[in-house]
Amino acid sequence: MTLRQNISTYILRLFLSIALLFGTQTSQAQNKMFAIEKDSVPLFNGLAVSFDLVGPAMKALGDYGEYEAALRINLHDQYFPIFEIGYGMAERDDEVTGIYYKTNAPYFRIGCDLNLLKNKHAPNRIYGGLRYAFTSYKVDIARQDITDPVWQQPTGFSVTGESCNQHWIEAVFGIDAKVWGPLHMGWTFRYKRRVSHKDSSIGNTWYIPGYGIYGDTRLGANFNVIIDI
Repeated sequence: MTLRQNISTYILRLFLSIALLFGTQTSQAQNKMFAIEKDSVPLFNGLAVSFDLVGPAMKALGDYGEYEAALRINLHDQYFPIFEIGYGMAERDDEVTGIYYKTNAPYFRIGCDLNLLKNKHAPNRIYGGLRYAFTSYKVDIARQDITDPVWQQPTGFSVTGESCNQHWIEAVFGIDAKVWGPLHMGWTFRYKRRVSHKDSSIGNTWYIPGYGIYGDTRLGANFNVIIDI
């Protein structure tokens, strides 16, 4: 083989090696770009507002209930900081005990939910989260005079506009399903644990706005209509 043929063969092999190397690098770059595009959801991925339907139904059918709305931030379809605000109210005249109870006040919750699904970017979600909650409210409590059968003394009492408050935490589990376009619906289940409280001077308050019937622990649920913004 002549020198010219050796040089031609070397140059051809060099060009082939460069072409193969360039093709491999291009393919790898395209695969990386595809992977980035596949998970191109930004950190801030929008807001959602929601409204609860359980609280108004309870108020319509019973002695107490709430009107509640929430604003939720979507961080990469994985973390969801949330702020909830509501207005709770109760009015009850117990025929057995003769005690009248009335209150109405706002309440607030702040916390964060975590998307528990493996596919974080799916339109439906299952999530768990925590909340800190607080309410400051005033109560009216009264009972008509009843004569004590032993001491023959009246036993009625009355307080009006007495200030109370309560702090509590909540563990939350929720299901969020896409219905159409920006519209979602879902259930939220709550386990509530009282942290601190100030009751009325004559005893426990029957209902606490946002928390429910008096007690150290309480279960609750919301059915939410959710709209993505």
